[in-house]
Amino acid sequence: MQEKYAQYHALIEGETDSIALMANTSAFIMETMPRLNWAGFYILRDTDLVLGPFQGKPACYRIALGKGVCGYCVSHQKSIIVPDVHAFPGHIACDAASRSEMVVPVLRGSILYGVIDLDSAEYNRFTDEDRLFIEQIAQIFAEKLVV
Repeated sequence: MQEKYAQYHALIEGETDSIALMANTSAFIMETMPRLNWAGFYILRDTDLVLGPFQGKPACYRIALGKGVCGYCVSHQKSIIVPDVHAFPGHIACDAASRSEMVVPVLRGSILYGVIDLDSAEYNRFTDEDRLFIEQIAQIFAEKLVV
């Protein structure tokens, strides 16, 4: 796992633009984690999460706070793994092929920037090891943000 973190650090070294960082972070996650059909960011803007850079099929532009898996993550400011999105109350189906989802908050100190959202066409795709990996990626990314 340390090798993956070193690769990610090398990828983002020297860049400060948040859009560029989100774009390459999404690509890095898609390349690093097998069996994903979507990987990307939703950015907190007032009372919505707004679509940011991602890899995958077109997605929902806006998600209201508290709605869907991403909104739940923001409301609770903690990561969530959903083994079966169809069993999650209020799930927002941007891609009908998605079966499981993991969402990790991007926090810099106590400031919530947004979330990293991952979808898979497989049920039960995400593990605690995956969660820890993406939480670390989110932390490394957040450290690069200019506040």
